[in-house]
Amino acid sequence: MLNATDFLNSVERIGNRLPHPATLFIVAFALVIVFSAIVSGLGWSVTKPPLDGSAEADIIVANNLLAADGVWWILSHLVENFISFPPLGIVLVGMLGIGVAERSGFIPALLTRLATTVPAQFLTPAVMFLGIVSSVGLDAGYVVLPPIAAALYIAAGRSPLAGIAVSFAGISAGFSANVIITAVDPLLAGFTQAGAQFVDGTYQVAATANWWFMAVSAILLTFVGWIVSARFVEPRLAQQGTANLGDDEFATPNTAVEVEGRGLRNAMFALGLMTIAIAAGVFIPDAPLSGDGVRFARWIEVTVPLIFLLFFVPGVVYGFTTGRFKRERDVANAMGDTISALGPYIVLAFFAAQFIEAFKYSRLGEMLAITGGNFLVELGLPTSALMVGFILIVMLGNLLIGSASAKYAFFAPVFVPMLMYVGVSPELTQAAYRIGDSTTNIITPLNPYMVIIVALVQRFRPEAGVGSIVAMMLPYTVAFAIVWISLLLLWLSIDLPLGPGGPLSYESAVPRPP
Repeated sequence: MLNATDFLNSVERIGNRLPHPATLFIVAFALVIVFSAIVSGLGWSVTKPPLDGSAEADIIVANNLLAADGVWWILSHLVENFISFPPLGIVLVGMLGIGVAERSGFIPALLTRLATTVPAQFLTPAVMFLGIVSSVGLDAGYVVLPPIAAALYIAAGRSPLAGIAVSFAGISAGFSANVIITAVDPLLAGFTQAGAQFVDGTYQVAATANWWFMAVSAILLTFVGWIVSARFVEPRLAQQGTANLGDDEFATPNTAVEVEGRGLRNAMFALGLMTIAIAAGVFIPDAPLSGDGVRFARWIEVTVPLIFLLFFVPGVVYGFTTGRFKRERDVANAMGDTISALGPYIVLAFFAAQFIEAFKYSRLGEMLAITGGNFLVELGLPTSALMVGFILIVMLGNLLIGSASAKYAFFAPVFVPMLMYVGVSPELTQAAYRIGDSTTNIITPLNPYMVIIVALVQRFRPEAGVGSIVAMMLPYTVAFAIVWISLLLLWLSIDLPLGPGGPLSYESAVPRPP
């Protein structure tokens, strides 16, 4: 009989045979070209309902990308598609600041200091919360926090496996939640905006669109993770891993990342000054950040540059204070290294941009959205049911495609416009996606950081494998999914905005049947 470990190992082997995400977008691009020709040849058309109050409805037909005009469009827009791809610029700008903060040692030092100053009785919620908010450094939490948590739990006389489980749950299952805006927000907003413009060419999605919902989620998931750890996970792990506690590396709560107090004090002082300056710019009348911009408040429209500054300045201060940076060239090199590390993302963005824009030009996405939207209108399902169904689809998809950005690049062009036709805002679809994508991160073998967790667990339990990790983390997935979905449904019932510039409904939608 196939046991859980064998099953998960089979999934891992199958998943490893999948092509690189960039290759998947190349295949998807090719399929769009082929299907545009087929649909155009068949003469299929759909009627686009008037969303602007006009009496006339548009007849939508597919543009054939294999025709002369279609091939010309592909070649003439290849560069434009790439440089105008919404997620590209915002990710590069945001990550330049975050990269300096991470490579100077500021983010790892801050996480270490916070983790090692927590009272023992609050160790679990503190590690869980730090894991959730560690997404400010994107993937830094995977490298820094689990070994720190293991060491802290050893110092407290508890199983290091429990510390690893708590930190992994926060970092990965709570990845999309945070009390502040991170690089994840503008990244997803760019994909959401591109999808929304299939229906409304001028639609803009703010990076702050999910802020309030995700801030509440971060706090709620911290307590949920605390309860799950205390009731289900830690009792099971209490006697596991204790036979290998003689390793000097884990004998004390010290880590390889040395925290220099003066550097942290100076960096936090600089961060405080930056925060005060930004607040003054927002609240003082006629200041640069006060008032309204084109679609949102000015400070919302410049969220990405603000993220850059809030990480760049303290990162530079910390680097020079601790000696990590000795001259301005070191800062430039850190930024260059950050861009180098983003090389795979840039390649992915190039092919994702071609796929999305070709999908849009062919009008296949619009036709699918209208057809699917009309089908949903006829079903008459409430928004809550649509959101739960979409979350479950994303959770399943996350077991097959590990990359959040790659997966959303496939989902957004179809589901965002489709749900807009039944009155669901792009921002709400994005929030639902973030729930489904995060909760199953800790149980999919396709998570690229699973190997880090497996290697760390094997320090204490050599026979452990992927199946062991999944069994350890499954309670968090179940609890997080139930509670997070319930929070979204409660949010819908109260009719609260998801954040600044984050409505729940799309007002120009097709009227639903009574």
